[in-house]
Amino acid sequence: MPRGTLEVILVSAKGLHNSDFLKKMDPYVILTYRAQEHKSSVAKGAGSNPRWNESFLFTVSDSVSELNLRLMDKDSFSKDDFLGEAKIRLEPVFVEGSITETAYNVVKEHEYCGEVKVALTFNPEKRSDLGFGEDESNIGGWRESVRNY
Repeated sequence: MPRGTLEVILVSAKGLHNSDFLKKMDPYVILTYRAQEHKSSVAKGAGSNPRWNESFLFTVSDSVSELNLRLMDKDSFSKDDFLGEAKIRLEPVFVEGSITETAYNVVKEHEYCGEVKVALTFNPEKRSDLGFGEDESNIGGWRESVRNY
């Protein structure tokens, strides 16, 4: 499993089902990877088509290969409304290094309820493949030696 840093750029959403009847929704997103969680800003009054253009960093260090996005509507006097979620498989970004802005389906109770646009970049951890620490004279396990005759 790769180790490194995953950058998630939360771009926008569109076609979200409106949970507010008298006013426009105030959507935000909770991004979760393993036990790491980030929350976007609230797009006040953005309704069904919010834009965020925010970046979030996650540390990748085990076999979890899915990013979860929970879209919510901020409410002032009651519990925030759950709008739906998108699950993003991360294997492609681990292989390619980056995935350009892509739309992912937002689903609630097995029904489509909009889409969210995200761009992904994976920066692998720098590590030594030399076998003997950082000493480059040990490349391939052979130490170059100099003899004085």
